[in-house]
Amino acid sequence: MTERADKPPQRRWMSPDFLSELFSNPLDPGYADAAARRAKSGPPTGWRQSTRRTAAVLVAGLIGLLFAVAYRQTMADEPRRSQARADLVSQIKARQETTDNLRGQADRLRDEVARERDAALGANQAAQRRETEAATGLRRVTGDGLIVRLTDAADAAEDGGEHELGRIFDRDLQLVTNALWASGAEAIAVNDQRLTATSTIRKAGGAILVDFRPVTSPYEIRVIGPGNLEDRFNDSAAAALMRKVADVEHIGFDTHREDDLNLPAATEPTLNYATRPAPPSATPTPVTSSSSPSGGG
Repeated sequence: MTERADKPPQRRWMSPDFLSELFSNPLDPGYADAAARRAKSGPPTGWRQSTRRTAAVLVAGLIGLLFAVAYRQTMADEPRRSQARADLVSQIKARQETTDNLRGQADRLRDEVARERDAALGANQAAQRRETEAATGLRRVTGDGLIVRLTDAADAAEDGGEHELGRIFDRDLQLVTNALWASGAEAIAVNDQRLTATSTIRKAGGAILVDFRPVTSPYEIRVIGPGNLEDRFNDSAAAALMRKVADVEHIGFDTHREDDLNLPAATEPTLNYATRPAPPSATPTPVTSSSSPSGGG
């Protein structure tokens, strides 16, 4: 009995083992063919050999020339880059000095305004206002407390990466300051930047900003608080973690008691006030109609 002519042929599925083929024949067939031709005809002689040597010498000379030109261009541009970097650094320092001068002038004016205000107010109201400003960070305060000092490791990387070792990060300052608040701190300043309820400590590029003011290592956190502040902070989980990090990454972490600390006032925030929208007008707006020009006939 013969099969029907219209019966579709059986499909065959092929699944070659490419991994086995790769390990069994690791060398491309072209290399074997080239080796066979070289063994049959021998190494190149005469003008072919000299041509290859000349081409190799030319290529090597061209590569050397390119390296020499690139090196010379780099060395020629280095003074300009160094000068531009020095100019930027000088501009940054000048702007920071100007900002510090303006901030000092603003502090002096604020003290004069506070004295005039206290003179105009009664004794009780003035005392209540001073206590409120001291608690909110808007007045200079003096008292006994604690100094926490954090420093980068001596061999810390400076590439600005997020996973570099030996550097103090913004999250480290956040951890320490939050633990100090929890331990009973009454006033805190990080490198003379007073912290308030709206203060921020964050990282921008390779710099740490405290209320948009850059701070650098060593980071000195001055704290005013009760007599047991140092013991409570040293017993906290944050202090234990920082001691462990200091042992592993060789950063600096030190705490010591200090008397007569003087913490500056924070910059007064700009307050925004909500206002009620104006009621809609009850007078109807007149509707003006436009008349089309009439043509003469």
